[in-house]
Amino acid sequence: MSLELFLISETASLRDALTQLDANHHGIILTTNSSGVTVGLATDGDVRRKLLEGASLDDAVASCANPNFVWADSATSRELLLKQLDHRIQVIPLLDAHRRLTGIVSRDYLPVQIEEPVYARARAPVRISFGGGGSDLTHFFAGEGGAVINTTISLYSHATLRKRDDLQVFVHSRDLGASLVAPDLQHVLYEVGPFGLIQALLKTVHPEFGFELYLHSDFPMNSGLGGSAVVSAVVLGCFNQFRQDRWDLHELAELAFQAERLYLGVAGGWQDQYATVFGGFNFMEFRMDQNIVHPLRIPTDVQLELEESLVLCDTGTPHDSGDIHEDQRNQMQQEGIRQKVQSNVELTYRMRNHLLRGRLLQFGQSLHEAWQFKRQFSSKISSRRLDQIYDDACANGAVGGKLLGAGGGGFFLFYVTPFRKHQLIAKLESLGLNVRPFRFEQEGLRAWSAREGKNQPQPEHT
Repeated sequence: MSLELFLISETASLRDALTQLDANHHGIILTTNSSGVTVGLATDGDVRRKLLEGASLDDAVASCANPNFVWADSATSRELLLKQLDHRIQVIPLLDAHRRLTGIVSRDYLPVQIEEPVYARARAPVRISFGGGGSDLTHFFAGEGGAVINTTISLYSHATLRKRDDLQVFVHSRDLGASLVAPDLQHVLYEVGPFGLIQALLKTVHPEFGFELYLHSDFPMNSGLGGSAVVSAVVLGCFNQFRQDRWDLHELAELAFQAERLYLGVAGGWQDQYATVFGGFNFMEFRMDQNIVHPLRIPTDVQLELEESLVLCDTGTPHDSGDIHEDQRNQMQQEGIRQKVQSNVELTYRMRNHLLRGRLLQFGQSLHEAWQFKRQFSSKISSRRLDQIYDDACANGAVGGKLLGAGGGGFFLFYVTPFRKHQLIAKLESLGLNVRPFRFEQEGLRAWSAREGKNQPQPEHT
C-alpha cells in the first residue's frame, strides 16, 4: 500500500481529492501543509457534501478537511485501535512525532505486530537436605543404591539475560562483586578469574550469540545450601528461554551436573541439581541406570508445623564442598564408612515415612541420628567449634539437627519443640550466629521471558 495515495496538499482542489480518494480505496485523504505536516483529514463523504453545498471542484480541499481527526502513533495500544475500529471509525492514520504519515490502520488491515526484543529471567531456590547425604555420590551408588530427602526454601538465585546484536559477552555477578567482559565466547572460556562455574556452564550451553548476563543471590557463597547448583540452574533456565527445543527438568539438572562436576571438576553429588530444578519436598533415589525424583505429598498442616519447628542459622564459616567431597571419596574406600553411608540411606527411608505420616518428633530425632552418621564420613565435616554449637543447641531445646551440604561450615538446621524455640534462638544469637527466617518453597526453577519494550519509557501521545 502506497502511503502517497493518502496524502494531498491542503491547497489542492476538490477534483484532485476525488481522484486520490478513488485511487486509495479507503475513503479518506490526509491534507498536508507546505512543510509536509499532516494538518487535516477529509472523507469522500466530506468532499461530496461540500460539493452539494455549492462548492466548485476547483475549490481547495482544505475547505472540507477536519483538523481534529482521530489518529494514532507507534505507542498506541492494539487494544485501543481495535476498540476504535469496532466503535465507529473506519480508518485510522498512523503519524510519527512530526505528524508525518507512517501507516494506515483499517478494519481490513492492521499491521502485523513486530517481534520485539525480549530478555529472559530465572529464579531458583536453595535446598535444605534432611538425610542421605553422601549416598548421592556416583562412586557410592555405583555399588549400592543411594537415597536422599530434601526440600527447597525461600532463598533464591536470580539471573537476567538478554541477547546482543554482536558477539560480545558481558557477565556481572553481584555475589562475586566482579564482571567479565570479552569480545566473544571463545575469549570468555579462556579467561582466568573467579568465573569458573559460569565458564563451565557457557561451555555446556555454547550459545552462538553475544549476550549480557546479570546474577545475584539471596544467600552467601559456600553456605552449604547447594548454591552453585542454584546459580547453574538460573543460568541454564535463562538460556533455555531462547531455545526452540527446550530442555526438560531432568535435562536441566544433568546439564548443571555436567558443568560443575565434569567441566569445572568440583567433586560432589547429584541431589543439589535435582532439588533446585524440581523444587518442593522430594525423595530421590540414585542408581547407575537412572535417578528418580519422587515428590512427597505432605499434608499442609504437617508442612506448616515442620516449618515452624525448624531453625536455620548461619555459622559464619564458609566451606569448600569440593575439598570435603574429595576427602569423603577417599574415606569411602573403607568398608566401615560405606556401611555407615548405607545405614544413613536406610534412615532416609524412615525419615520419609515419618514425614508422610506427620510424625515430626521422630523426624527431628532422625535428624540427630543422620548428623551422627554424617560427621563420621570425613574428619573435615565437623570441627570443635561446630560440635560445640550443636551441643549448645541440643542443651537449649533442639531435638536434632545437622550441618547442611557437605559440612565444614555454612548453615546448621535444627528441629526444636514448640515451647523451646525462643530459648534456642536466643542461645544461637548469643553465640554470634545469624538465625535466618525462611519458608518452604514448592516451586523449583522458574524461567520466563519479557519484552524489553514493556519496561522502557513510552513517548507521550501528542
